[in-house]
Amino acid sequence: MIQVTGKVLAAQRFLSGMAPAQLDALAETASEVILPAGHRIFADGGYADRFWLIESGYAELDVQVPGEGLAVIATVGIGGMLSWSWLAPSHKWAFGAVCVTEVKAYEFDAAAVRERCAADPALGNELTRRMFEVVTGRMQDTMSSFIARSTDAGRYATP
Repeated sequence: MIQVTGKVLAAQRFLSGMAPAQLDALAETASEVILPAGHRIFADGGYADRFWLIESGYAELDVQVPGEGLAVIATVGIGGMLSWSWLAPSHKWAFGAVCVTEVKAYEFDAAAVRERCAADPALGNELTRRMFEVVTGRMQDTMSSFIARSTDAGRYATP
């Protein structure tokens, strides 16, 4: 495992272009983790106390569909960000995530990041802006997934 530094985080797509002092503040809240294939990283409705930036491997985002079970709505891989829910006031995960392969990632302590954002509004604004882009993409992925599922279901319906 490597020591997480601002310089290391600067190479992450999600954090690219942030000010060095902001990256250093985030590095203080991060550690490197390795999660095995099949590991449930988080579940829909659980407390969002962490978030991850994926270095290698990939995970699937899923949501519970009433009457059907879990539905995969997106795949997040290298350079991707897992869990925007830590920033929303309820701090409840809106999706679940499971490792499809072994995942090596930077894991961030959400409470510590929120504290740093409160102390440095510019950091909070920058992370919020970047998170909004992630949320928008996830909403589009979710909508596309459900449209595809309903279209497929309609093809096989009996008249």
